Amino acid sequence: MGTIFKEEIRLPEFERDLKQLTKKYRSLPEDMKTLITFSLNLFHKQNQNQDGIELMAGLGIEYPKIYKVTKFTCKSLKGRGAKSGMRVIYAYFPDLDKVEFVEMYFKADQENEDRKRIARIYEK
Repeated sequence: MGTIFKEEIRLPEFERDLKQLTKKYRSLPEDMKTLITFSLNLFHKQNQNQDGIELMAGLGIEYPKIYKVTKFTCKSLKGRGAKSGMRVIYAYFPDLDKVEFVEMYFKADQENEDRKRIARIYEK
């Protein structure tokens, strides 16, 4: 199966987050593929509402749209299902059919997303 979007980019900060978390939660690379193939595909391509994906408000960024995945199934966190506590922040550029992954974190380690990181990357 090819990529769902024309471009799927993992920013360097996201790669560091993923690498660090994968040391503890080994299924994350495969879990990310599942997220893209199913949830993001349904939400952005099939226009099906996904309760676990929400548009982030209060960032002061109009373009691109920044989303937070709040329901992320991590196989390494057995018994938790979609409410694993893992979070993924990404930007979606609909006109370019492009997704940029910005941040990944586990709620037990970090309460909220790094809004300064998001602002640094996307404020003009």
